[in-house]
Amino acid sequence: MDTHAHDRRRFLALTAGAAATPLLAACGAGFGGDDAKKGGGSAADDVTGSFDWKREKGTTVKALLNKHPYTDALIADLKSFTASTGIKVEYDVFPEDNYFDKLTVDLSSGRASYDVFMLGAYMVWQYGPPGWLEDLGPWMRNSSATGAEWDQADFFPNLLRSDQWSLKAGAPLGQGGQYALPWGWETNVVAYNTEVFGKLGLKPAETFDDLREIAGVIKRKAPGAGYDGMYGIAVRGSRSWATIHPGFMTMYARNGLHDFTVEGGRLKPAMNTPEAVAFTQDWAGMVKQGGPPSWTSYTWYQCSSDLGAKKAGMLFDADTAAYFQAVKGASPASGKIAFHPGPKGPDGSLATNMWIWSLGMNAKSKKKSASWLFLQWATGKEHLRKGAIAYNHIDPVRKSISQDAAYKDKMRHLPGFIETFETVVDQTKIQFTPQAQFFDATTSWAAALQEIYGGKNAKSVLNGLASDLATKVD
Repeated sequence: MDTHAHDRRRFLALTAGAAATPLLAACGAGFGGDDAKKGGGSAADDVTGSFDWKREKGTTVKALLNKHPYTDALIADLKSFTASTGIKVEYDVFPEDNYFDKLTVDLSSGRASYDVFMLGAYMVWQYGPPGWLEDLGPWMRNSSATGAEWDQADFFPNLLRSDQWSLKAGAPLGQGGQYALPWGWETNVVAYNTEVFGKLGLKPAETFDDLREIAGVIKRKAPGAGYDGMYGIAVRGSRSWATIHPGFMTMYARNGLHDFTVEGGRLKPAMNTPEAVAFTQDWAGMVKQGGPPSWTSYTWYQCSSDLGAKKAGMLFDADTAAYFQAVKGASPASGKIAFHPGPKGPDGSLATNMWIWSLGMNAKSKKKSASWLFLQWATGKEHLRKGAIAYNHIDPVRKSISQDAAYKDKMRHLPGFIETFETVVDQTKIQFTPQAQFFDATTSWAAALQEIYGGKNAKSVLNGLASDLATKVD
């Protein structure tokens, strides 16, 4: 569930303060805690011989977890991990309101209160450069440390690449250290109320112009068709980084647009190009024409709830935001929600932005070998298959699970879900440019979007945003 809709002000303040200190800034890939080898080598090099799940029997690993359906599935299955390895897992679970505060404080302190933890892929850009994250690449490559059944090739490669980075601002993902492992993710697509679409004779939008028009039609005509108070499309609008990353960034990328470009080794904001200005103006216009009246307060929760309550005819957001309303008995709209990839870009692009909940290891952990066994198990086929079928790991990070007959049977009652997933999965990636000021920059972008929605000149607002960010992101 994409519950990361809260403003990250406290998170940003904590991270900025930590980043200002040269804590581990000189460390490179393979930096680590007290059990790291001298000279920059990895503790993974110390694991030799044949692979053995029991090699750390009797060890206790401590995990920091965010309250989430993925966490529920993990905790319910921990007994099988302990039975297989002899490793005990102690854990603390925090709500997302203060989860990242807790994680940031712990990592920046160097205390290593937690060996492993949940993080979003975007957080690699904050936590990687100061040296807080263990590079998992050496562990993955060591056949003594990693069992053959873990099967790295089974991960969707675009998901694995999203947690891999060189730690250099503007450098593409998929190069450098592997600072986390994908665990569960969300693609951003359109979900719609099939009942109102049928009554109004509508079909899912194939272009952005169609989407804007349909949103307006629903807002004008749905109340007369028996849907009192229904509006056209739910998209996020609060002054938060989380407003930019789902539907907005997906459609932005499908139009071939970028947040930054790299020129002469420096990041240059690109939100104010003529094409970006025109798109942003059109997006704000769509919301005014077909969105909710109180859009500037809208988070994941409001968008999801409105679809389920038959207040919104469409939702352009995380597929999980619709899933939790669509399942049988979950909401008034359950049984009447279908999924669609959403509008294509002018060239047919279905480029899609995503959120990934990942698992990482503390670079200062003194129990890295046991921690790696835990990460390997938690991202392995057996546990993730159980999470997908018996719990709510909605979008599998592994190809084999996405094609598993039991998984498909579970999802088949949701019209278009599997087809939509399979259509966009290979074109889904993080569409943002990696850089440490991501949260602050994207929150400022959301504020600019609100101003444009409120009637300010789009070109002027976005020029101001670009000018401001140019001094902050390099």
